[in-house]
Amino acid sequence: MALRSGNLRRFLSTTSSLFDRPLSAAKAARVTEQIPPSTTLFVSGLSGRTTNQKLREAFANFGDVIQAKVVTDRSSLSNHSKGYGFVRYSNLEDAKKGMEGMDGQFLDGRVIFTEYAKPKDTL
Repeated sequence: MALRSGNLRRFLSTTSSLFDRPLSAAKAARVTEQIPPSTTLFVSGLSGRTTNQKLREAFANFGDVIQAKVVTDRSSLSNHSKGYGFVRYSNLEDAKKGMEGMDGQFLDGRVIFTEYAKPKDTL
C-alpha cells in the first residue's frame, strides 16, 4: 500500500521523534557503568576460521590461559563461529596484559576487540 504525501509526512514526523529522545536515567547508568576486572575476557570480531586452539595460542603470549572458547552456532550443521569468544586467565594481571595486548590486533585476518567479560548474573 502506497503512502500518500500527507500520510508520509505524518509518518515521518512521528517516527523521527523516536530517535531524538534522550536516554532514561536507568539506561544511561547501564551504558556508562564500568565492567569490573575479571579473569575472563570477551573477544569480539573473530573470523569464522578462528578455532579454540588458535584463540588460546594468540592469548597465551600474555599469560597462563586456562580456557579459550569460540562460541559457535549450534543450529548450523557446520558449527560456524558466531564471531566472538571468551578467554579465561589464571589471574587478573595476566588478563589485563592479554586485554591490552590483543585489543585492536589482527587474528586470522580480522581485527579483534577485547574487554572484561560481564558476570553471568548481570546479563
